[in-house]
Amino acid sequence: MARKEKTSGSPANIQIALKKATTEMMVLHLLRQKPMYTYEMMNAIEERSGGDIVFNTLYLSIYRLEENGYIREHEKVMSEDNRVRIYFAITDAGSAYFDELVKGYLRYTAALARVLELD
Repeated sequence: MARKEKTSGSPANIQIALKKATTEMMVLHLLRQKPMYTYEMMNAIEERSGGDIVFNTLYLSIYRLEENGYIREHEKVMSEDNRVRIYFAITDAGSAYFDELVKGYLRYTAALARVLELD
């Protein structure tokens, strides 16, 4: 059985934890700008982050956001290669949730900067 790469106690751990903690915020931010399909969101995140944030999939986050009523299916479009692309849009509840996520994120990172004496 292959051993899973150890991330605890390594600098890689913080990147993984931050990515997990901020995925929904990134998705909602993108959908506030325009409806998008999952692969398009993944590419936008990678491009905007300069390649520092890369996702293999966003489907679990998409399903969770949809289940909670924060995003909804906007439309289905057949691509030129005969694939169905499902575009998602943010809901009013998702927009309010996003605002609260950002407030919490900014409050936490400001507090962390104070603890680390980075101000």
